[in-house]
Amino acid sequence: MIPFEKESLDSKSGRALIAHPDMVSLSQAALEHRLAEAAGLARAIGLVATDTVYFSVRKPKPATLFGSGQVDQIGKMMAEQSATILIVDGSLSAIQQRNLEEKLDVKVIDRTGLILEIFGARAATAEGRLQVELAHLDYQAGRLVRSWTHLERQRGGFGFLGGPGETQIESDRRMIRDRMAKLRKDLAHLRKTRALHRDRRQRAPWPVIALVGYTNAGKSTLFNRLTGADVFAEDLLFATLDPTMREFSLPGYYKAILSDTVGFVSDLPTQLVAAFRATLEEVTAADIIVHVRDISHEATDAQARDVRQILADLGVSEEAGEGPPVIEAWNKIDKIDPDAPEYARIMPPLPENVCAISAETGAGVDILVNLIAKTLSEGYKCEQITIAASDGKRMAWLHENGRVLSSEQQADELVLEVEMSPRNWGRYDALD
Repeated sequence: MIPFEKESLDSKSGRALIAHPDMVSLSQAALEHRLAEAAGLARAIGLVATDTVYFSVRKPKPATLFGSGQVDQIGKMMAEQSATILIVDGSLSAIQQRNLEEKLDVKVIDRTGLILEIFGARAATAEGRLQVELAHLDYQAGRLVRSWTHLERQRGGFGFLGGPGETQIESDRRMIRDRMAKLRKDLAHLRKTRALHRDRRQRAPWPVIALVGYTNAGKSTLFNRLTGADVFAEDLLFATLDPTMREFSLPGYYKAILSDTVGFVSDLPTQLVAAFRATLEEVTAADIIVHVRDISHEATDAQARDVRQILADLGVSEEAGEGPPVIEAWNKIDKIDPDAPEYARIMPPLPENVCAISAETGAGVDILVNLIAKTLSEGYKCEQITIAASDGKRMAWLHENGRVLSSEQQADELVLEVEMSPRNWGRYDALD
């Protein structure tokens, strides 16, 4: 059993016991992190975690995942704590979930189902709700069990030509398939709209900076500080689901666009990664990715690996040089005790693509902004171009997005030496 800060037992919210099946012999610290995160996920949808416990599962039981003695122990703990929900911090098959519910006479939910519940409660935009519903249906489609035979429909006929028609489970599967097909069609339409918006932004002169990171790393707090926005930011897992974009000031640029994205988590359900792929692709279209890390968290390195893996799945790999450049913002330095051994980690010199900050207090944020501007300016190239002397709009654009090193008038034309980033040269070529 892992000690953690329990919620008030007088809460009117659902009371849940969290059980983690340890099938890979995690260290004690890793188990504590895993169960604390599961308790945070439960709290995110208003559940009260009465306790957390882990069991060593060397050989998962096909029927219940846990051994019979472990199931009895779980049942006893739930009865003592008046818990009505069992959260299994792992994956359950449909049969395992049903058998555990029958043996324990409580509601059973696994990690995937829990995260889907959170996303379902938090999705605010039309696209977000469609994505969550699609992920939910994909999850449910494989969990229909044969428990509705009493609702079988009979088709016409007699003798040996009769017999059962479409059973309820087949009807459910058909309805789910039809609904999923409609959702995919609606999402494809929204994806085209999003692509048009992205194309319009790419033609505009403003660089896009995307914030990514593990859930609860402080992305939305940093977003609010940089943009002056009022995006919901709480010490809560998955506080932000729908991507938000705002302009903010960046040295050397007329303006820049900052994008706040959904947080990642270990073992993110594959259904959600697939459903949210269109949204997450906004990250790959950015000029720079800022990976916000909670450097005060004891599992910060493991969280960073999870984020990098999801980014790699999206086609962003620092090692392979794929996708936009990545800057790491080591956040929450205000939560590290100066006398703690971990404090030395955030002291200079830091790697050149790393900045230690506190989005809460503002410490180091100006250094991060300058690092973003510096990274954007790397790779600038100088070219000589000729424009009409009367083309004030194009001249203003060049001054806003690059550096005009020299200007010489020849008859009705201007010959300019201009230095800009490769991306801005591409945008210049696309100007009407």
